[in-house]
Amino acid sequence: MVAQHPYLDNITQIFSFNYKSLTPYAGLNDTAMLWGVKFYSDFLSEAGPLGNVQSEILFRKDQATFTFEKGWAFPRRIYFNGDNCVMPPPDTYPFFPNGGFRQQFSVFSAVLLPVLLFFLFST
Repeated sequence: MVAQHPYLDNITQIFSFNYKSLTPYAGLNDTAMLWGVKFYSDFLSEAGPLGNVQSEILFRKDQATFTFEKGWAFPRRIYFNGDNCVMPPPDTYPFFPNGGFRQQFSVFSAVLLPVLLFFLFST
């Protein structure tokens, strides 16, 4: 399998696959060839057509380039046995909103409002 991913130059560890970087352009490492480890390949072939093997790729987070925007976590292209697998465009992937949770009601207001209502209605 060959995969294109914008962050392949920051791989720290891969499980259940062998990995070889393919750098068609100097200084750009966004393409990798991945092939099975013998134990997992044998396990998969024994399982038959319903078998599967899961894998995990760990990336080193570079603060200057790390982002979850527009499908960053997903590969751009996958080639399996020479066939180009169809991937949706990156702008259709789910992504996190720009801002985090923002509290609409302050704690100060929650304490002050009952006190003011108490003084207003107690007189």
